[in-house]
Amino acid sequence: MKRLIGLVLALCVGLAVAATPELRPDHPDRYVVVKGDTLWDISGKFLRYPWFWPEIWQVNPQIANPHLIYPGDVLTLVYVDGKPRLMLQRGGTVKLSPRIRTSPLEDAIPTIPMETIRPFLVGAQVVSQEEIDAAPYIVASVGEHIIAGAGDRVYVRKVEDDAQTRFNVFRPGGPYIDPQTQEVLGYEAIHVGQADLQRTGDPATLMLATTTREAIDGDRLLPIPEEPVRPYFMPRAPEQEVEGQIISVYDGVTQIGQYHTVVINRGIRDGLEPGHVLAVYQAGNVIEDPVTPDPRDTVQLPDERAGVAMVYRTFDRVSLALIMRATQAIHVLDKVRNP
Repeated sequence: MKRLIGLVLALCVGLAVAATPELRPDHPDRYVVVKGDTLWDISGKFLRYPWFWPEIWQVNPQIANPHLIYPGDVLTLVYVDGKPRLMLQRGGTVKLSPRIRTSPLEDAIPTIPMETIRPFLVGAQVVSQEEIDAAPYIVASVGEHIIAGAGDRVYVRKVEDDAQTRFNVFRPGGPYIDPQTQEVLGYEAIHVGQADLQRTGDPATLMLATTTREAIDGDRLLPIPEEPVRPYFMPRAPEQEVEGQIISVYDGVTQIGQYHTVVINRGIRDGLEPGHVLAVYQAGNVIEDPVTPDPRDTVQLPDERAGVAMVYRTFDRVSLALIMRATQAIHVLDKVRNP
């Protein structure tokens, strides 16, 4: 009994430690931000667990965009009431004058590597069956081509007017299905390209401005959002308990590793936001006991922690997350939960 109590206390202590930011033994006291840095990498220079960044980040309301960090900024580690804090000094110098240093938003360092997520920020969509049914669609290409690419013109139905002039072209893909409830969470919208309206009518005429694959008859169109999705957010653990699974992976790989984008079966309705970090667990298999003679005697192996993922784009019922670290192979149907 005493041993059991001791184990429980040790577990509680371990959880308490895990719930607070832990500095790396080799952390710097001062760091100058350089071009090519990401917020995740910088956080990892100071912290053992980068998702505790909000716990040590000292937001300065007197600085424009205090949540954003730019090349040339200086981060200094200080202690306030015995707790570590990171102070921000813009541009490496402090000037005692009323002038405000401004930087374009695009100059801020991203939270995660842009080259790995740019295609999904531009084109990745999850749509409902109702959105597919209501969307304008290509009926033919000018010149009766079987397929069309960038620079070709296409005829499109259901473009009612010229209120919207630029569209994302997509091909309806398969459904995202919750493995536990069998609920259809949405449909993959396979990005084809972008098109510009040239002439209204039924059909309307559009020019394919860019394409990532050939456009074909039946491809759908969606308006491009006026505000682009930006990869500027703060890595942090979810504020509520999250239990989900990986239900799909892009690029058709079977073993998922670092910087692969995965789809998880939790989204906005579950409280997920860009920046939320989730631990990935390799789902334990159910095996037969090799000793007992009864074949019905099975053993559920425990889930094993396999990596860390960060949510960077959310939809109503699913989210896109980037695998930030993989300690072993990750697969579809592996579990995700609070780190």
